[in-house]
Amino acid sequence: MLKIRLKRLGAKKNPTYRVIVINSTTKREGRPIQELGHYNPKTKVMKLDKAAALEWISKGAQPTETVAYLIKNCNEDGTLNYVKKDTVKLSKKALAKKQAEEEAAKAAAEAAAAEAQEAPAEA
Repeated sequence: MLKIRLKRLGAKKNPTYRVIVINSTTKREGRPIQELGHYNPKTKVMKLDKAAALEWISKGAQPTETVAYLIKNCNEDGTLNYVKKDTVKLSKKALAKKQAEEEAAKAAAEAAAAEAQEAPAEA
């Protein structure tokens, strides 16, 4: 079975990848059938022949999850359409602190609402 996957290149802790079509039983750095492009995850720079990749998929080649993501988020000219996430991941401590603050604010709002209901009744 043919796979479209990444071939790792680059120095230690500085990876770059080539997007290749290769037999699934061949090792990661083996000789590819065709090179479709390259991808640098650190700088988010990519150049991919999207038409050739889609052609190989139509012939039955199976892309890996990462390559499928890259093909899906690729512009027509082969560059990556990278959208930085707006949400920030919080640590467990920061998440617990945020939830405690939200609960305290909710309790204060409920107390203020209860006082507002009692005040007209007294008058």
